[in-house]
Amino acid sequence: MPELPEVETVRRGLAPAMEGVVIARAQVNRPDLRWPFPPGMADRLTGARVRRLRRRSKYILADLDRGETLLIHLGMSGRMTVSGDPLGVFAQRRAVPVKHDHVVIEMESGTRIAFNDPRRFGMMDLMATETAESHRLLAGLGPEPLGNAFHETHLIGAFRGRNTPVKSALLDQRIVAGLGNIYVCESLFRAGIDPRRKAGRIAPARVAALVPVIRQVLAEAIEAGGSSLRDFRQADGKLGYFQHSFDVYGREGLACRTPGCSGVIRRIVQSGRSSFVCPRCQR
Repeated sequence: MPELPEVETVRRGLAPAMEGVVIARAQVNRPDLRWPFPPGMADRLTGARVRRLRRRSKYILADLDRGETLLIHLGMSGRMTVSGDPLGVFAQRRAVPVKHDHVVIEMESGTRIAFNDPRRFGMMDLMATETAESHRLLAGLGPEPLGNAFHETHLIGAFRGRNTPVKSALLDQRIVAGLGNIYVCESLFRAGIDPRRKAGRIAPARVAALVPVIRQVLAEAIEAGGSSLRDFRQADGKLGYFQHSFDVYGREGLACRTPGCSGVIRRIVQSGRSSFVCPRCQR
């Protein structure tokens, strides 16, 4: 499932094609994805101007001039692809309809944006912009890891007394929003923390040091266009390439990249998910 860097990459790719532009026509080709589409979604989108495109956790939010916000979640295999761009920002020519193009948005500029989702785990919803933060999918989210509300004091307080593994704590979207398996593994490696360590047993100084590490890992991943492991593509159809910079994720049995370390990356299973760790570097 795309994590924060992938979703942010898609948002940045869509922004030039959508922000400030009127939706000339919206087409919904099926009644549902993961959940049913909101009633009359095509009509509610058609004619609306996109005022702003933003991201919250792993969700893209398009604020419309009609007082509604379109919420988009890519799910496991969802893609937002842009074609027919008259400004020449995107490499793709105007695409013909293809299988699994479940929602198609045609902008007044001539740009075509398609939500393509073969597995149909993605979703879209419409909500009032003024109460968007209280939406059931957004209301319980913690601070953005790249925002000012995510700081040393917050993370130390969130970890205090917790008996869960630190990896599970960082995956808890109530503690920090948008982190997933890949970037938690990479962040814990850079911080030298074993993912099995109990969050509440880690010294405050080490917890505090995690904050800039997480920020740096995410920033590097966004700069690289995210990670393409299976289905993820940027809005222009290109692959992300941060996967080539992984230190531990997916590197089971390979040598640790830390200079002077003789460790070999191990794969362990935590709560049904794979974690990757260097037993020498991470304590």
